[in-house]
Formats: sequence, C-alpha cells, structure tokens
Amino acid sequence: MALASTEKVVLGCVAFTIFWVLAVFPSVPFMPVGRTAGSLLGAMLMVLFRVMTPEQAYAAIDLPILGLLFGTMVVSIFLERADMFGYLGSALAWRSRGSKDLLLRVCLVSAVASALFTNDTCCVVLTEFILKLARQNNLPPQPFLLALASSANIGSSATPIGNPQNLVIAVQSGITFGQFLIGVFPAMIVGIVANTCILLCYFWKYLSVPPVAEKDQERGVASAASAGPEVVADDEVASHRFTPARMSHASSFNGGLDGVDEPMRRSDSMNSRAAVDTMSMRSRSYNSEGDIQVAIRSMRASTMSQEMVEVSTVSDRRDDAGVGVVGPRKITRTTSHQRSVIIEDAPEGGVNDDGEKAKDGDGPREKRWKVLVWKTAVYLTTLGMLVALLMGLNMSWSAITAALVLLALDFTDAQACLEKVSYSLLIFFCGMFITVDGFNRTGIPNALWELVEPYSRINSAKGTALLAIVILVLSNVASNVPTVLLLGSRVAASAAAISPASEKKAWLILAFVSTVAGNLTLLGSAANLIVCEQARRAQFFGYNLTFWSHLRFGVPSTIIVTAIGLVIVVSY
Repeated sequence: MALASTEKVVLGCVAFTIFWVLAVFPSVPFMPVGRTAGSLLGAMLMVLFRVMTPEQAYAAIDLPILGLLFGTMVVSIFLERADMFGYLGSALAWRSRGSKDLLLRVCLVSAVASALFTNDTCCVVLTEFILKLARQNNLPPQPFLLALASSANIGSSATPIGNPQNLVIAVQSGITFGQFLIGVFPAMIVGIVANTCILLCYFWKYLSVPPVAEKDQERGVASAASAGPEVVADDEVASHRFTPARMSHASSFNGGLDGVDEPMRRSDSMNSRAAVDTMSMRSRSYNSEGDIQVAIRSMRASTMSQEMVEVSTVSDRRDDAGVGVVGPRKITRTTSHQRSVIIEDAPEGGVNDDGEKAKDGDGPREKRWKVLVWKTAVYLTTLGMLVALLMGLNMSWSAITAALVLLALDFTDAQACLEKVSYSLLIFFCGMFITVDGFNRTGIPNALWELVEPYSRINSAKGTALLAIVILVLSNVASNVPTVLLLGSRVAASAAAISPASEKKAWLILAFVSTVAGNLTLLGSAANLIVCEQARRAQFFGYNLTFWSHLRFGVPSTIIVTAIGLVIVVSY
C-alpha cells in the first residue's frame, strides 16, 4: 500500500498522535479527558480530517470482538457474585507457610485467574486482598504486587479470553480456542515458573527476614495488657480489619451468609495484634442492634486476631402474655486465647438485608439451598462456555449466550447487573478501531513494515528475535492492543508466504510477546496500572508502586520470560 496524499498523512498522524498521548497518558494537564474520550476524539478527527469516510469508520468497528468482550465481562460479574474470586482469595491465605509460600501462591492464583477471567478483572479483585494480606503479616507489599501484575499478564497469554489483544488475534486469525491454548499454554507455564524464580531471587533478602521477632510480640502483648483497654483507639482497630477485595457489585444471594459455618484460623505470627484487638473489642459497648451487627461482621472479617468463629442457630421460645412465640436466634461464639465472647445476633426471621420482612418458610436452611443452587448454575454455565470455546464454536456468540443464560437464571431485573459492565472499555475499543484503521490508511505503518519485514521473518532465529523486539518496543510505545491491530495482518501475511503453519505460528508469537511485553514498564499494560492505582488508593493499606521500582524488575523479567517462551512457541 502506497503512501496517501501529504495532507492525509499529516492529518492522520496528528489524529493518531492525539489518540496515543491520551491513551498512554490519560491525565495530561492540557486535556485530562481520559482514554475513552481520547479514543473517540482520535476517531472523530480521522473523519473530520477526511482520512476516512463515515462509512469506513463504521466498518472499522469489529463487532465480534466487542461481543466477546461484553460476554466475558458479564460472565465475570456473575462469577464474582458467586464468590469465585473470594474462593481464590481464600486459597492465598489458607495455611500459608511463610512469605515465600505466599509469593508462590500469588503467582499461581493470579496466572490461573487471569487466563479464565481476564487479567484486568483478576487485578481489580485481588490487588487490595493481597495488599492487606502482606500488611497483615508485616511483609513488604512490593514483591506481592509485582507478582500479581506480572503473573496476571503472563497467565492471560494462554487463552483468547485472557486479555483484549488475544481476543483481537483469535477473531482476526480464526484460530480456535483449543489451538490457541495448546500453542501458548506450555510457554505460559514455563514463563510463570521463570518469573516466580526471578521474583524470589530479586526479593529473597526481604522475604527471608522474619516480620516481627517473637520477643517483640511478647513485649507488645505485655505492654498492651498493662496499658488497659484504651491502649488502641477504635479507629486504629478498624483500620486493620481484613476484608477481601470485592468488586462493587454485591450479590443479593450472599446477604448475611458470608462466613457461615466456615471457621477461620489466623496466622500465629499475629498473636500480639490478636491480644490488642481482643482488649479493644472488650472495651467497646454495644448500645444498639446496629452496633451489634457491626461488631459481628468485623469479628467475622478480621484476620488480625487469632480466633475461630462458630455460628449456630438455636430456638428461643418465649411466652409473651401467655402466647408462645418461636424466634430463632443466631449465636456467634468467638474463641480467642484470652476469653470466649458470645454475642447474640438479630432474629433470623425478622428483617432481611433489604429491610423487608422475610417470607414464612424462607429460613436459613432454605436460603443456603437457594444460594448453593444458584452458584452451581453459574459455575456450570461458565464451564459450558469454556467447553463450547474448546469445541471450536464461535467465541463471540458462545460468550454472549453464556451471559444471557446467566441473566435469565438470575430471575431479577438485569439492569443492576448490566450497569456493572465496563461500557467505557467497549467505547474505547470502538474509537481505537476507527483511529488505528485511519492511521493504516495513511500508508505509514505499511511503509515502515516494508523496511523491517525482510529481516523479521520467522523462518530464522534472527528474524524471530527481531520480530519479538519490534513487538516489545511497539507494545510499550503504542500499547499492546494497537500494536496487534497495526502488525497483525502484516505479520500473518509475511508468515503465510513461508507456509500455512507459519502463519498460525506468527499469530501465536504476536499473542505471547505482546502480552508479556506488558511487564516491561508500568505503562505497558492496563493490568499494571490497575494494580498501581488500586494499591495507591487502598484505604489504610495504601502503597505507591513507582515506575522505577517496576522497571528494575520488569526489564530482566520480560527479557528472560520472552526469550524462553519464544523458543517454546516457535517449536510448536
């Protein structure tokens, strides 16, 4: 494709540059409008500058990719409501054997979760959970935040639904879900192992230092006991409550049942904090039912104390004016090292979470069965979607079908659930499709590729290495999704001239390298920015993951993981 007219080339470059600046730096001082508005601005300028016609702009929007994105987002919302991410968080904290064991779990859980639920969703849900878990054990947060972001990026490379650029590649290339998984999954596994080893070597010194000496703990317990119940302020205790990070949408099915019949044993390293929290809780007086509810929830959620929560329902029969009234009571018994405290919950059959009277016969047992049946339906529907993808059915319609089935099984107005869909991301993709297609029509990407293409063919080791370097650099300069849109068809056409098998291999190389390239810098992946922002804004547990601290780890990790994974993908 030859270069367009000088006017189109200049105006097209101006529109694309504006899009790129606002996409990479969404809060620039002169126009802090964000990525979504930036992509729409770039698309509008492409049409206003007559780089492309309105009809060409509409045709540039890839509806199958948007449908696949929408379907996977709805499925992820229902999985979060069904406590899937809560279970993943529990797997991190369950019987942890120290800082290194916790780091290994973070790498494994984030890799698996990102492959199935997209890396951005994984980082949104798990960042605050991991941050609080590190603070709880007096561990430096940086290794665990880097482990989450880097492992989520690497893990998402294994499936077409792991990240947006893989969605684009799967739709444009026609590679089935199973072929994609077989081609990239081995490289992902080796990459996760290599990345974990780099994390352990890089932070071995920090992870080997015991968080708090036992003598210091004993001194803390003794000083707290001598100081009396006022030694710790209420707000300080509240600031150390441990609640797993959840997305803003809460399930109506989980109201009042979280933590029921699930004893939680805390870490032995927090004995001193347990004593302080226990004495502070003793010093508080509960004068209203609301205070009692808050106390119960905080005891169930807090992992800063070493206690086990047991919930049981007993029948309370009282005679009021000669009439026997049956009212089940929920008794919460907390057992700690100091003493046992029994707190009586509100009547079970009185008022539910929505402030309405509970229906007759809708007791705790029946509620639990409804929750269990609904969760099972969500998990089976998600499993059916994955099976359909593995069978090679249309990925976009498989995801949309699964989303519609879940919306129907909810038996409620779908508006509340659909409001949680990230429509700003869908709009961003629409604007990006138009802007990138307009930039392609200027002829500049094709002219630049013609200079590099003879030296970057994948039938030689040097060519494969050069192609990987181009993808790495461009993914961190222009972001990975625009890189895939710019290079995808060109890389595939170059490889197709070698053999049909090479074309599929080229798509897989583009998928793996463009995804792992996100670990190079903090700006290389949206997942990195999500972890950084979530950690910085976390209440009471905030941590600032800087650009340079990420770069010091990201450069060696990206180079090593890319080199090892590239060898495996090429040998496919």
